[in-house]
Amino acid sequence: MFTIQRLRIYLSLQKGQLIKFGGRFCHGSSATIKTPLAAGYKPKDVESEILMPTPTGAPAAHREDQMTFRMILPPPNVTGYLHLGHALMSTIQDVICRRKRQEGYQVTWVPGTDHAGIATQVVVEKKLFKEKQQTRHQIGRTAFLEEVAKWKNEKENNITHELKRLGCSLDWEKEYFTMDEQRANAVTEAFIHFFDEGIIRRQNSLVNWSCVLESAISDIEVDNHEIIAPTGIRVPGYNKPIIFGEIHDISYKIKGTDRTIVVSTTRPETILGDVAIAVHPEDTRYTEFRETPTWVVHPFRNELLPIVFDESVDREFGTGAVKITPAHDKHDFELAKRHSLPSVQVFTEKGTVVERFQQFSNEPRFIARANIIKALKTVGLYNGARPHKMQLPICSRSNDVIEYMLRPQWFIDCKIMAQQAITAVETGQIRLHPENFTSDWFRWLKDCKEWCISRQIWWGHRIPAYLCKVDENSTWVAARSKDEAASKAAGILKLDKKRIEVSQDKDVLDTWFSASLLPLSAYGWPNKKCTSLNLMETGHDILFFWVARMVMMGMKLTGKVPFTDVLLNGIVCDVHGRKMSKSLGNVILPDQVIYGSTLEQLSSEIQKAYSIGTLSKGEMEKSLRGVQQTFPNGIPECGTDALRFTLCSYNIKSHYINFDVSECHTNKLFFNKIWQATRYTISAFEKLDISMNGVNIQEVQLTDFDRWILSRLSDTQRICDEGFEKYNFHFAVNALKTFFYKNFCDVYLETTKLNIGKGNESAISHCVVLSTCLSLGLQLMSPFTPFLSQKLLKYLPNIGNFSCDQYSDKALELEIEDVLDICAAIRQFKSQNKIARKHEPIIHLFPKSPEAFKLVERFKDHIQTLCLANGIVINSTTSEKREKDFNLVSTASHLCSFAIFTNQILQKNDKVDAVNTKKLAKLQSNLQKLLKTISSDGYQKSASKEIQRKHLEKIKEIESEINSISDLK
Repeated sequence: MFTIQRLRIYLSLQKGQLIKFGGRFCHGSSATIKTPLAAGYKPKDVESEILMPTPTGAPAAHREDQMTFRMILPPPNVTGYLHLGHALMSTIQDVICRRKRQEGYQVTWVPGTDHAGIATQVVVEKKLFKEKQQTRHQIGRTAFLEEVAKWKNEKENNITHELKRLGCSLDWEKEYFTMDEQRANAVTEAFIHFFDEGIIRRQNSLVNWSCVLESAISDIEVDNHEIIAPTGIRVPGYNKPIIFGEIHDISYKIKGTDRTIVVSTTRPETILGDVAIAVHPEDTRYTEFRETPTWVVHPFRNELLPIVFDESVDREFGTGAVKITPAHDKHDFELAKRHSLPSVQVFTEKGTVVERFQQFSNEPRFIARANIIKALKTVGLYNGARPHKMQLPICSRSNDVIEYMLRPQWFIDCKIMAQQAITAVETGQIRLHPENFTSDWFRWLKDCKEWCISRQIWWGHRIPAYLCKVDENSTWVAARSKDEAASKAAGILKLDKKRIEVSQDKDVLDTWFSASLLPLSAYGWPNKKCTSLNLMETGHDILFFWVARMVMMGMKLTGKVPFTDVLLNGIVCDVHGRKMSKSLGNVILPDQVIYGSTLEQLSSEIQKAYSIGTLSKGEMEKSLRGVQQTFPNGIPECGTDALRFTLCSYNIKSHYINFDVSECHTNKLFFNKIWQATRYTISAFEKLDISMNGVNIQEVQLTDFDRWILSRLSDTQRICDEGFEKYNFHFAVNALKTFFYKNFCDVYLETTKLNIGKGNESAISHCVVLSTCLSLGLQLMSPFTPFLSQKLLKYLPNIGNFSCDQYSDKALELEIEDVLDICAAIRQFKSQNKIARKHEPIIHLFPKSPEAFKLVERFKDHIQTLCLANGIVINSTTSEKREKDFNLVSTASHLCSFAIFTNQILQKNDKVDAVNTKKLAKLQSNLQKLLKTISSDGYQKSASKEIQRKHLEKIKEIESEINSISDLK
């Protein structure tokens, strides 16, 4: 027998040597800390002590034969602070990197921040006007860019600090900014490469235009709001709400007749730019106009407009006749090209009517709308308005109503690159996770349009394109400098370069252009050759806007895919499934969860945003109301690990993630359970005067419950391995929570107290198993909870790569599962009938079979411990005592029934009957469900033999318990 004395001798001999542990080799224990573990888990103390947790199992140095794993962190915008979406994304990536290091990979994970052109410029403009009542135009380009640079430096530092606080194990020495010198060089080289190949070109085209920003914007910055009825919308620059959700009927006089044709439009203000009336060729209402060319008279320009026939016209829209305004409508622009129609601009870049139309010159477009309607009424051509459901495009940056404008812009022809990106996924060079996004990938890329890459703002990468002019001759070239541009132009124009006047385009590039190069530029391209990243993880909402463009640009520039796998996470919403927004007041910042925040502090943050101009007064008031409704009691302090663990407890591949902040607090309490379990384990070793260093688990005699918990640990390890492999982190999190909470703390730890208290031989195995479970369990948890794990592992033995596969015992697990079911039923019955320890309960068990008798006899002591009973009496089928001899009786499972004897006479009452009646009803309901399942069509074909066997076993068990509980009445 392995006594405590022999164990002490063994440990003294083995100290400091390599110890054989579970069939693998690991170095001696790290449990050398002398500082006592605090009485309770306080995340703030743990996380401040360990500012940057060391990745558990990280290799010490790179080896030639070591596998590598490369990623980049999608750079947060320098517009402000990190939100929960950033926290989710960075946590997922950190979890992956920490796990890869545990598996022996050399990991490179590069951080950075994005200049976020339009978004940053807008927020700094608001701040500037709030503080100094000045616009960027008033202070000039140079001074404004200095203001943006100050903002960027402040926010960049905040973001870096927040990422470190989240425990992100990034390679900070490789940190970049998307406008630093290296990234700027990469942008210039890529632009020149595409320009020289003819992929980038300058042309007039219709773009999304924000009149407030005076710039083109990307599709992702356009929010389409559904308007179902006439609705007043606040538009920047207007004192009163503008009505949308109406369709207007306007009459056009037909040339040479007294007749008119009525057109329907939601935009009467663009009538000044009408160049034709269009109808469907099969619309019988307008068949007569097909016989001979027909013209109508423009009501303001005194010009004739043709009636054209086009199959794209919706006959159900209004009267079926529509006005064509190519300069301000995407559909009309394409139709005009098909019919060789001209284009007439109505609005300036600021959104006012051009001077050409003197009657309405310089009027803001929606003021002009009212005046145009008034003028049409005067001449009898306005037929009124009626409600109309419509989509209203809004700029997400400025809240302005988008105007479609015809402007000279720089475009990338994406057709060939898009096909390469399609092929990369078709051939498996790139794998998308989850796979259901593959169809979206193909659909988007097959319909890929030209990409407008120029923006009329100041903050961003200045476009390296130069207009080179000599007298009436001119050409655009892409170059690294004015001098290089002049040399290139000289070759094109066949002139002396000294004669050429060179000016750089004032526009900047779309932020997505530089972002699309990051898998290359973050690792040194074009100065260094780049290897494909192993994984790109980001939100599914930018699959096309960013991920697809990275693939297109990367393959075009290098001939290789920029990464081999793409993991797409969902969008974080509030607990009710609502998108987090300022107006709802449901925005949660990571810091507010980590440190907690009172309602007053939450409100103060909103008011601060208003004071610096990033929130309007209306937004502030809405947000204050929302936060009072959503967080009336504030947000409790939860800590970083609880936030990370909670975020990973959701299926991160779901389309939306409904985040419940209360789950973070629950997980904080869960961590305290592990903390207390660690303290108990340390005290157990101290009680037995045993050192944790170098304990060999194979030298101790394991009890049934020792082997059971190791088997459960083995299964937990398996689920975690599978979860990490398939990015199903919620499976791993749930398995760890089940193991530590339900198996380890609530059951196993309780079963060890008696033996450890007595100091007998089983106490030795309990101590070894306790420390082993905590050590391996915390290693498995450490990618999710790096702070807690690193802190507690210092007090526990270093088990290295210990695997408990050899302890897997499904038969034992099923036996103890039956025992725990019995215990759970008894404890629930005691609770329902208010039977406490003071009643000194003695539990009488009545097994239903010899096998059940052996089971409860074998685990009799454990049942007594787990049921908090003063004693256990097992009655065989031949015993004189039966269930009906007691007042407090019920069934524990199909295996046995039980009765409880107490030191006080507790009479059988209606509550006992009610409990048993309720239990009987539930059993009968479950039985009916199972019977329905096995009798359904196709069950015999679709259900496996194993499933059918389990169903039949379950039916027998339920029927047995129904009979038992019926006999008690």
